[in-house]
Amino acid sequence: MRRVVVVGAPGSGKSTVAAVLAERLGAAHIELDELFHRPDWAPTPTPEFRAKVAAAIDVPRWVVAGNYVVTADLTHARADTIVWLDLGRRHTIPRVAKRSIRRAVRREQLWNGNRERLRDVLHPKRSMIAEAWNVHRAHRAKFEQLSTTPLWAHADVHRFRTPSEVTEWLASVQRAEDRDQLG
Repeated sequence: MRRVVVVGAPGSGKSTVAAVLAERLGAAHIELDELFHRPDWAPTPTPEFRAKVAAAIDVPRWVVAGNYVVTADLTHARADTIVWLDLGRRHTIPRVAKRSIRRAVRREQLWNGNRERLRDVLHPKRSMIAEAWNVHRAHRAKFEQLSTTPLWAHADVHRFRTPSEVTEWLASVQRAEDRDQLG
């Protein structure tokens, strides 16, 4: 594994899995949300976003976390491994709720100075929890469709439906230095 894309619904563990894989593989860890969100949650225009992604993956080893289809021709098409975290809502929604509340209460800074606000946690239109609930089915459908396209056909695809499957697989991924010594 040299170039990995990690996708899944909000709360599926994309960032966590990508960070672990990047560390174990000796690869750059690339968060698409970080490249996309400007201050005050303003989106980066598509041409600029694509340029940022292209520059970020212009390294020998990388692990990308994120679901942006607008960059799939850059990331998915070059990936040798796709990790699809296809966890159900019973796993993802509690994670998003816990994460959003923690971030809001602690005023944790995310990308480019952005923060989740406590008043938005339960707001029906601004809540990450509501967003996670609403997009879950669409994400699954999108990845089902992508799994049958040339963007994924060349890659080793790992689809995980439970946290224990993810944990077991991650435990099997050797660290880069361990692989180098064996081989």
